Amino acid sequence: MKIKNTSLFFLILVSISCSSPLNSPEFIESTEGRYLFNSDELIEVYFNESELNLKWRGADNIKPLKVDDATFFVKEMNEKIQFLTNPNDKTMYMVLVPKAAKDTLHYNFRKLKADEKIPSEYLNEQNFEKALEGYLTIKKTDSLDPSIRESNFNKSGYKELRDKNFEQALNIFKINMELYPYSANVYDSYADALRQSGDTLQAIEHYKKSLVIDSGNKRAKKFIEKYGQKK
Repeated sequence: MKIKNTSLFFLILVSISCSSPLNSPEFIESTEGRYLFNSDELIEVYFNESELNLKWRGADNIKPLKVDDATFFVKEMNEKIQFLTNPNDKTMYMVLVPKAAKDTLHYNFRKLKADEKIPSEYLNEQNFEKALEGYLTIKKTDSLDPSIRESNFNKSGYKELRDKNFEQALNIFKINMELYPYSANVYDSYADALRQSGDTLQAIEHYKKSLVIDSGNKRAKKFIEKYGQKK
């Protein structure tokens, strides 16, 4: 498999030797922007001195190899890409070039409108309502979507909590409660954030909600026993 991929890479290198890496102003205008890689992740297309660049998964300077005027090879994906307008919605897409002639072309990654944002962007801006709306929409479309895993929100929330970003931690845990109302852990995590932010009364209430679902939460019981009588 490694030999096959290496051979493909060198064949592409040979093919680009006759292609200029520069792109036309028309191409740049039509393709530059942000594309929806998945329901809560972006891939950004930008140009540096007319050469195509990508920002994706923490890498800010991915340089695809230009195969021809319409096709680029992205070694970080091990895929060839093109930019095509979908005839159904008249929107620009970044598409993965089918590897075989018999394979179907799919319009993979839609170009977002200038004012369009994904839920995590709203969350980073502390726009809780819009973030929640976005995540609920994702759940309605696909309840198993990886971007709304309970464990991921829990991990992110505790990271914010460790950094003393209490408001952001509470917002993340709130989203988890809305997405997974029958999970004891989401109420326990929210209670932890309330406790650490100094809201003992609300912490008690949410530890109680956790206990309704999971009566074996010993830590929650101890906290309620210790502070519940002081209400």
